[in-house]
Amino acid sequence: MEEWYHYVLLIGVGFVVGFINTVAGGGSLISLPVLIFLGLPPNVANATNRVAVAIQNAMGTAGFKSKGVSTFPFNIYLGISALFGAIIGAYIAVDINGDIFNRILAIIMIVVVLIIVFKPKMKLEIMQERITGKYLWLGMLAFFFFGIYGGFINAGLGFIIILFLHYANQMTLVKANATKVVVVLIYTLAALVIFIVHDQINWQVGLVLAIGNGTGGWLASRVSVNKGDGFIKTFLVTMVVIMAIKLWFFT
Repeated sequence: MEEWYHYVLLIGVGFVVGFINTVAGGGSLISLPVLIFLGLPPNVANATNRVAVAIQNAMGTAGFKSKGVSTFPFNIYLGISALFGAIIGAYIAVDINGDIFNRILAIIMIVVVLIIVFKPKMKLEIMQERITGKYLWLGMLAFFFFGIYGGFINAGLGFIIILFLHYANQMTLVKANATKVVVVLIYTLAALVIFIVHDQINWQVGLVLAIGNGTGGWLASRVSVNKGDGFIKTFLVTMVVIMAIKLWFFT
């Protein structure tokens, strides 16, 4: 970074991204273009972004825990499964046309919106969490594949994780978020090791970005608990629509 305002930009972007990632997901679709704009090669930007993502989810985890929201040990089981997937994902070298990839992801985001909007509402008072037995094994299998994508690029995965936990495991959106930050923290640390070994991280940029991400993640975790599922659902739908439009029309 050559100019002082680059530091301010990174912290500001990091705060917004950390908040978005913790409440919903898709924040990396903002931070990655900014890192590339600042001169980082795409592969280095992808790796460097994980430093901030790790700090953000560590802070988010602490924030949820401070509010008494935890899904231990379920979150650890999912995290370990995703960790193995992330190791594979971090090693994958896929040369796919950027425009095609962005449009596929945009379609996924639209599907997510439709699920959120048209899925019959669950009555929270009669919801029974399904986190043992076959539902635990189903979750571990799903999160192994989530981990592969998370290790590869991670962008947009938060939406899918929240919806899976909400509908497959019948978690409230608050608990789904609390689970998500732990799982993402675990598999991101695994991916980071791979990127460190291959010397693909710009630590100066990553740590400055992490200041913003961490602060945004901490605040978002506490706001999520205070505001409840209604706030998260509204925020989630809004962010999915924005991200889909950006990917389809502004790539």
